[in-house]
Amino acid sequence: MLDFFRRPRNIIRCTCAHISLTESQMINIFKKCDINGDGYLTKEDLTEAFRQLGSTFPGYRVSRALHHADKNGDGLIDNKELDQLVEYARKRGYTLKNVCSSK
Repeated sequence: MLDFFRRPRNIIRCTCAHISLTESQMINIFKKCDINGDGYLTKEDLTEAFRQLGSTFPGYRVSRALHHADKNGDGLIDNKELDQLVEYARKRGYTLKNVCSSK
């Protein structure tokens, strides 16, 4: 008889820690996603950035991020608003996921 509640013993579980991203790492991710390099992050740029951060629903994160960080209401994030964007993203708890190496 199969026991569906018992975990198979041959599954290796990851024991790596999830390390919080630093402010400078987040800034680099957001700036790297500025596709046209004009210094403004559009909704498309932000969607890609949140996708790279591992967001399950990047479109939702973009709308919430713009609500928190876009102080002048132009629908873009400029360098003056980048700190508020990073603060919002850091509060969401994005982490670097270490890659396990098999030994």
